[in-house]
Amino acid sequence: MANKGSRHGLNRAMTRIKLRGLDAIDHRTTPARALLAWREQLIADLGGVDALSAQKLALVNLAATTRALIDHADNWLLTQPSIINKRRKAFVPIVAQRTALCDSLSRLLAHLGLQRVPKAIPSLQDYLRSMEAEKASKTAGAGTETRPGDAIVQPEERQTHQEQSG
Repeated sequence: MANKGSRHGLNRAMTRIKLRGLDAIDHRTTPARALLAWREQLIADLGGVDALSAQKLALVNLAATTRALIDHADNWLLTQPSIINKRRKAFVPIVAQRTALCDSLSRLLAHLGLQRVPKAIPSLQDYLRSMEAEKASKTAGAGTETRPGDAIVQPEERQTHQEQSG
C-alpha cells in the first residue's frame, strides 16, 4: 500500500516554515498576526531588539516558528472527532510530534531565559546631560527664529534698504 502522506498537513507546514521561516505564513491572517505579536512581546521581554545578540535573535525566531507549528497541530487536533487510532489503540502520530515540538519550545525559552529583562534606562547624570544638550541646541537655534511682530525682510529688500540709507 502506497504512503499517501499525512492528512494533518504538519509535515508540509514544517517543511515550508523550515525553508522560508516566518515569511512562509500569510501575515494577513489573525493567527499569523497573533504569532508575530507574541514574537515581538518575547523580544520586548528580553530587553528589546538592541539588547539581543544575533544568537538570541535566532533562538527567538526558532521559538516563533516552533510555536507556529504547535498552533497548526493544535488546530488540526481540535477539529478531529477523536485523537485515538481505534485500530491500534493509540494516539494518532501527530500527538507525539506535537509533544516533541512543545518540549523543543520549552527548551528554547529556557535558553532565552524565563525572567523578564528590563529595558536599559539611562542614569540620572546621562539624562541630565541629554536635557542640557537639548536645551542648548534649542537656545542656539532660537537666535535665528522669528518672534511674533518681527518684520520679515527678504534678502533683496535688505540690499535695496541698505542702498537707500547709504
